[in-house]
Amino acid sequence: MLRNGLEPWHLLIVAIVVIVLFGSKKLPDTARSLGRSMRILKSEARALKEEGAADAAPGEQARTAAPVDTP
Repeated sequence: MLRNGLEPWHLLIVAIVVIVLFGSKKLPDTARSLGRSMRILKSEARALKEEGAADAAPGEQARTAAPVDTP
């Protein structure tokens, strides 16, 4: 069963369990909340990636600059 991965009937069983657990009235709210959470996660990951790229750029310039001799 696990060798072949997920099959369509596995997903059907998961969907039925979710509907039974949460009820059909709460599913739209739950899906909306999950969507918001995913958007927040993506934006935070993007911000961290941009921050990391901005931090790496000055560090590379400092490493490539010639050392200054002080008498």
